Amino acid sequence: MIGTVFRSEDVPADDRFDHWREMVGRMRSPSDIISAHTTDFWAEFRLMELGPVTVWPTSFLPTRYRRSQRMVRQSDPELYHLSLLLDGELTLDHAGRSGAFGAFDLHLADSSQPYDLRPADELRPAPVRGVGVDFPKSLLPLPPHRVGELLGRGIPGREGVAALLTDFLLGLERQADTLGPADAPRLGTVVLDLVSAVLGQALDAEAALPPETRQEALARRVTAFIRQNLHDPELTPPVIAAAHHISVSYLHRVFQQHSRGETVAAWIRARRLEGAHRDLADRSLRTTPVHVIATRWGYPRASDFTRAFRTAYGVPPTEYRHESLADRGRHGNGA
Repeated sequence: MIGTVFRSEDVPADDRFDHWREMVGRMRSPSDIISAHTTDFWAEFRLMELGPVTVWPTSFLPTRYRRSQRMVRQSDPELYHLSLLLDGELTLDHAGRSGAFGAFDLHLADSSQPYDLRPADELRPAPVRGVGVDFPKSLLPLPPHRVGELLGRGIPGREGVAALLTDFLLGLERQADTLGPADAPRLGTVVLDLVSAVLGQALDAEAALPPETRQEALARRVTAFIRQNLHDPELTPPVIAAAHHISVSYLHRVFQQHSRGETVAAWIRARRLEGAHRDLADRSLRTTPVHVIATRWGYPRASDFTRAFRTAYGVPPTEYRHESLADRGRHGNGA
């Protein structure tokens, strides 16, 4: 498991808000934390330390966070705070800008400057839910004066590279219990690469990013595109390259660098067969014809599917389905 979990119900009711305020103050830049819900406060979060990057999915009743110039002078950890809002509405006054943010918006703050982050409706007892990402400013491979252009601005979290970052952060939360401490540094690197690519794209300054960061972000866009289109039998390297405005040779080079040498075609074939393999063993799909499952995974010709499946798993798909469902029935795993 990665991360430390906090739930306010584990703390005596009278101490919950003070405990929350103390913990958030330790985790982030010191700030004044104010809420109209101190008597019935509720909050929870998971703190995931991924090397120098901290990711913390959280939910809490409406709360205001104000960091003054005096606080900046007293203590500055020199961090960037990137927040992904999932539920609720927030307003941020920061770096001379004021912006309102809703679900699936990203916003960036700099610990070296004052800010005022507050809920749109401080009295309504509806939880605010989001994911925070904190990382040292020195690790962001973009010129600080350019990053300053993004402070206090909203970045849509459902478009382009930002959508990949959103999916990755949500996936981290879902898989946290299955991940181990040894995974943390690698995951932190991925988060930082995606954040860098998101901010670079928002600035239209990807050229300022290191080549390896651009390639990592491109590889993730490509794999996400492939997964979304595995059903399409016309999904080929030329089609994928055209969709990403790159040459086929560059696609192969970037993909092999980020897939342990596996080719694009081999990766597509493996993901399709994994999906079909899983569906054939699913009792809820036992009445779905094999050829329908094959088509669903990009194999419109039954003979091509049978040949590829037998090569990968050593048995024809019909035989595998029969054996798998029979075995599940014997062990009481049936629907």
